[in-house]
Amino acid sequence: MILLTILDSWNSVWPAGVIMLGLGGAFAIILLVASIRLKVEVDPQVEQINQILPHAECGGCGFAGCSQYAAAVQKDPTLIGKCAPGGAAVAAKIAEILNIQMSDQGAPLRPIVRCRAHIGDKTYFAKYTGIEQCTAANAAANAQACKFGCLGFGDCVRACKFGALNVVDGLATVDYAKCTGCAACSKACPRNLITMVPFKHDPMMTVACSSRENGKNTRAFCQVGCIGCGLCAKQSDAFKVEDNLAGLDYAKYEPNGQNEAAYNKCPTGVIVYRGKSAPEPREPKAKQPAATGTA
Repeated sequence: MILLTILDSWNSVWPAGVIMLGLGGAFAIILLVASIRLKVEVDPQVEQINQILPHAECGGCGFAGCSQYAAAVQKDPTLIGKCAPGGAAVAAKIAEILNIQMSDQGAPLRPIVRCRAHIGDKTYFAKYTGIEQCTAANAAANAQACKFGCLGFGDCVRACKFGALNVVDGLATVDYAKCTGCAACSKACPRNLITMVPFKHDPMMTVACSSRENGKNTRAFCQVGCIGCGLCAKQSDAFKVEDNLAGLDYAKYEPNGQNEAAYNKCPTGVIVYRGKSAPEPREPKAKQPAATGTA
């Protein structure tokens, strides 16, 4: 009698159990599919950066938390060094993850082309007809009058794996939105025109010239070259003129009135801004008549 009762109970319960088991399995499959389809993809670099952050969640970096800072610094490496609890060690690890070089000041290094002369700004003694490479043109005598300026054949463009360099009207030009600071362009330039500079700010001010010619020759060879007049140095101690060429001490540079005055006083417009948010270079105050010769 007891056995029959148990069997009757089992016969009435097991269908419900099977139904519950089936529903549970169906819900599990639905949740698995939803988790896969609705998963938010996170950049591996962002995950790596987030893992090395101290997770103090202090907000000192200017973001609500470490995960937000990780995403922001991956997009904008100029934010490296903003994590105070992590200090220099974390900044160095972030730079390593992003494959960029850092300056001694903890700012990311970015290339600056120390020339701003386009084809119409240059004097040419003759038309260059050799191999269209900067290394070849640099070995030729008088490829262009200025022996310090950009040759414009794109050795730096070919060296860059990130598409961050282009030759625009005869001048190597950096696309800072794509640049990682790998320094390949700097190594490729035979005239050493491309310098890796600590980008403490964006944009950064710089002297876009490498000419060591005296002022008279510079004016004859280039419309937008540095003539060594020293007006910039009189406005700001961040500038110094040596061997007919003005230079900017990047360790001293800060966006301020003195440096802006130096920018405005420059008669040839050779002081320019470089970076993702850089304005267009201004025209020289007294541009010389167009140079004659064959371009």
